[in-house]
Amino acid sequence: MSSSNAPVPVSAAVPVPRTAVALGIADPVEHARAELKAALAAIEVKANIPRRVGNAVDDGVAKARAFQRRNPTGAAIAVVTGAVAIGAAVWGLVRLYTR
Repeated sequence: MSSSNAPVPVSAAVPVPRTAVALGIADPVEHARAELKAALAAIEVKANIPRRVGNAVDDGVAKARAFQRRNPTGAAIAVVTGAVAIGAAVWGLVRLYTR
C-alpha cells in the first residue's frame, strides 16, 4: 500500500462534529443558528451524566475483557482479591455496627 501526499478531496473530508460550527457559512443568521445548535449540542454532551457513566462503564468492561483475554490468571486473581476486599469491608462495617 503506497501513501500519497495529494490533498484529500472535499467529499472525503472528515464530517463536522455536532459540537462544532462548519466553516464557510456566509449568512450571519445561519452562522448564529449553527453556533447555537453547536452550543446546545455541547451542553447536552457535557450534561448528560447517565450517558457519560454508561460510556465509562462500557469502556471499563471492554478493558477488563481485554485484560482477561491477555492474562486469565491475573484476571482471576484480581476478581478474588476484589471479592476478599469487599467481604472484609462489609464484615468490618457489620462488626462496627453491632458493637
